[in-house]
Amino acid sequence: MSQDNEYVPPRVWKWEKESGGQFASINRPIAGPTHDKTLPVGKHPLQLYSLATPNGVKATIMLEELLARGHQAAEYDAWLIKIGDGDQFGSGFVEVNPNSKIPALMDHSTTPPTRVFESGSILLYLAEKFGELLPREPAGRTETLNWLFWQMGSAPYLGGGFGHFYAYAPTKIEYAIDRFAMEAKRQLDVLDRRLGETRYLGGDDYTIADIATWPWYGQLALGRVYDAGEFLQVQTYENVQRWASDIDARPTVKRGRMVNRTFGEPEEQLHERHDASDFETNTQDKR
Repeated sequence: MSQDNEYVPPRVWKWEKESGGQFASINRPIAGPTHDKTLPVGKHPLQLYSLATPNGVKATIMLEELLARGHQAAEYDAWLIKIGDGDQFGSGFVEVNPNSKIPALMDHSTTPPTRVFESGSILLYLAEKFGELLPREPAGRTETLNWLFWQMGSAPYLGGGFGHFYAYAPTKIEYAIDRFAMEAKRQLDVLDRRLGETRYLGGDDYTIADIATWPWYGQLALGRVYDAGEFLQVQTYENVQRWASDIDARPTVKRGRMVNRTFGEPEEQLHERHDASDFETNTQDKR
């Protein structure tokens, strides 16, 4: 479609062809499984099925942080879900997440096992299960949840909005890019103003609000998302830059980013994680 030819929507929309562009094959107007496939189950109670997208690394960063804080019951198996191959539409995955999106978590320490889907729900579930990274006093808890749900509501405009039209759409549409670039910059300004007041989003302490927000906005600020740093002038958001760099330096974040990662340098890719020793022995450069 050319911008010179105005699109007139039909009275009834029909799915007659893929929308085009990168990731077009993973989008369809119906839910449910496309094939039978049982999910693997490892030795730990917590079973994660994911991919190292910004949403996926929220869960692995959280789990690595819990382990670093001494919660051995947070040990987990992380299984790779190849969304380009349609693994998320297998019957086993759909049973865990009927929305067919990563990450998805099964907790086999409960009877019956508990399924947890949506990245924000996973963070909240683990925070409450282990009593970490979420303040217990009402004011701090509420402020942390304010920012957690801000991220959940805002990031689709960054990813499915700006990211899609700027980086992945088959046609560069000026109106769409301008519309979502404006929103992305507005969101960065919201964060920058907040982080000018406090060290972390919830206050003085690192919480699930930061774990949820950093993979999208922190990595955007560090130039890792959509190659759009110059376009959005991310270096001008000085408070976001400080916060992004501080979190990036955390060893738990470095490990969390490696899990279920299938791109980048081989030494940064740990396709599956079943034991802490895998970071030293099982990355792609050692296979």
